[in-house]
Amino acid sequence: MPVPLTTVTPNTWNFLQDPMIAPIGFREYDARWQYPEEINLPGVIQLGLGLGTQLQKRNLPPIIVVGNDYRSYSLSIKHALILGLIRAGIKVKDIGPCLSPMAYFAQFHLDVAAVAMVTASHNPNGWTGVKMGFNRPLTHGPEEMAELKEIVLSGQTRVASGGEFEFNDKIKDAYLDDLVGNFRVSRPLKVVCATGNGTASVFAPELLSRIGVEVVNRHNRLDYNFPNYNPNPESLEMLHDMSNMVKKTGADFALGFDGDGDRCGVVDNEGTEIFADKIGVILARDLAKLYPKATFVADVKSTGLFATDPELKKYGATTDYWKTGHSHIKSRIKDINALAGFEKSGHFFFSPPLGYGYDCGMRVAIELCKLLDRNPGTKMSDFSKALPVTYLSPTFSPYCADDQKYRVIARLVTKLVNKQQNGEKIAHQAIKSINQVNGARVILENGAWGLIRASSNTPNLVVVCESPNSDAEMREIFFDLDKVIKTEDAVGSYDQSFG
Repeated sequence: MPVPLTTVTPNTWNFLQDPMIAPIGFREYDARWQYPEEINLPGVIQLGLGLGTQLQKRNLPPIIVVGNDYRSYSLSIKHALILGLIRAGIKVKDIGPCLSPMAYFAQFHLDVAAVAMVTASHNPNGWTGVKMGFNRPLTHGPEEMAELKEIVLSGQTRVASGGEFEFNDKIKDAYLDDLVGNFRVSRPLKVVCATGNGTASVFAPELLSRIGVEVVNRHNRLDYNFPNYNPNPESLEMLHDMSNMVKKTGADFALGFDGDGDRCGVVDNEGTEIFADKIGVILARDLAKLYPKATFVADVKSTGLFATDPELKKYGATTDYWKTGHSHIKSRIKDINALAGFEKSGHFFFSPPLGYGYDCGMRVAIELCKLLDRNPGTKMSDFSKALPVTYLSPTFSPYCADDQKYRVIARLVTKLVNKQQNGEKIAHQAIKSINQVNGARVILENGAWGLIRASSNTPNLVVVCESPNSDAEMREIFFDLDKVIKTEDAVGSYDQSFG
């Protein structure tokens, strides 16, 4: 059983032998800690023992695929995790350094149910974590994470015999072969490929070259110090750099990938960032023509165009708005047999016949190249300009403590539902409906909306608004929602303002 965090500190005798695990690292759908301040190597061994114990309880074959991202300490973390898994009687198939989607692919390629990917994703150096799952293509959600936390922290781990280790360094080629298939671009395409010196440096340039794209390399030399910027395609620093390279080189567009390759950011031929949810609408429009009456899933932070876009309606497409978080979206896609899923953070999910249902930044790259290939003479900017104009707010994050935020959201949802029932308006519009799958997405009669939800990973709420009519209406939605938010004393100051 782990020694409490307060009694184990770095550079002590106990730190080298006693597990140290901060409970806060078990989040809604990922496990993530600062290393070594919040977890040490004995703690990672305990985590592996707990994960193996959890897998054994499922009556699934006790076999797991394990991989790691490219950081200076990820290999040590992975080896400690593997020790714990073997102690739990699990047969470990180590596929070496890889992308998260490559680890997910290995589950299918090797016919293994379980996966554990050591990665801090797009977090800065100093962070580590594990993305894990037992039922491909799904990854742990809140119930599984809560169960794992209980097993690890309460000493319910069980040592078992039968643990084994096997190393397989052949998965990368199989993964790239599967992505490429027999596709080659039939029109010249020049693409800026930005990886922030992260793990995707080994994959994305080769993938694009193999389909016949002219690659403009940007920070594609592996360097776990991340000397230019953190590999995060939501970061303005990375996006601005991508934009500058497009303008400098005359590229057709730019693709940026995060630290573990499961997210993708896009800048068009004019150097303009296209937010991931709008890229989702562009892809959904194209896919709806190929697969009429298709069903899509979008997270509740995404644009309302998935519900209102005339082109999607024309082909009978429907979109289900669901909980934010890659594990939530994967699960929902599988439950309702959706063709694809889109998350505003840049996670994209493609089900058969397009993909396997998990999030993969490399798959997005392929699908965008196919989109342009199917539409000769069309530029990336043409697709975004063809979308109906909407006015979207920044993502606001007012402070709210982790131990209070979900109770606060529950009360705010009740207050908003009462406003709807009492016929009160938001921005002079009647409240048409309130989607409560993840906080409250308040949908107005003209298609405008505002969202209030609890952040899954940080001590704050999330507030986003969008209007199909004007910037002024979008701001009015925000200020009307803010009046409701301010009735809760536990909510603190905002991280930014409209200015």
